[in-house]
Amino acid sequence: MNDKDLIFLIGYMGCGKTTLGKKLAARLGYAFIDLDHELEAKAGKTIAQYFADHGEDDFRQLESLVLKETAYPETAVVSTGGGLPCFFDHMDWMKQHGRVIYIKLNAGVLASRLENNKDDRPILRHKQGAELIAFIEEKLTEREPFYTRAHVIAEGVSLTAERVEGLLNADK
Repeated sequence: MNDKDLIFLIGYMGCGKTTLGKKLAARLGYAFIDLDHELEAKAGKTIAQYFADHGEDDFRQLESLVLKETAYPETAVVSTGGGLPCFFDHMDWMKQHGRVIYIKLNAGVLASRLENNKDDRPILRHKQGAELIAFIEEKLTEREPFYTRAHVIAEGVSLTAERVEGLLNADK
């Protein structure tokens, strides 16, 4: 298969991929890589700016390039963008190059987590309350067929690095 031990965290925005990823990486003694940060470094601008300047198609092409051309260390926990698993062959690629964990949360929990930092997420900026929940539910319905192809599905409420490590060990 491959000679690297990579763990890819996937899930909807706000599910905790970055926060949990940093804790899991520290617990395992792995590097932590946030692909959104890698993308911003490559683009020289924020994801929101890139999206506004170039549109979704160009963004998804760049996102694919970043996923596949990042120089991953031998061991790493990798946080992905929420939509990344749903485009091109990304799920197959991640499954071939490591283990994929879907951090699953329901729309209500995601909405409450996202409510206070919508400015960083232009697609949510003008949505609130029931409208925000309905939007997230619609996106989750679209994305679940991709997300659920992960090696491990972890319920995200009160998910800890210790629990994820246990799920990974059980999946071996």
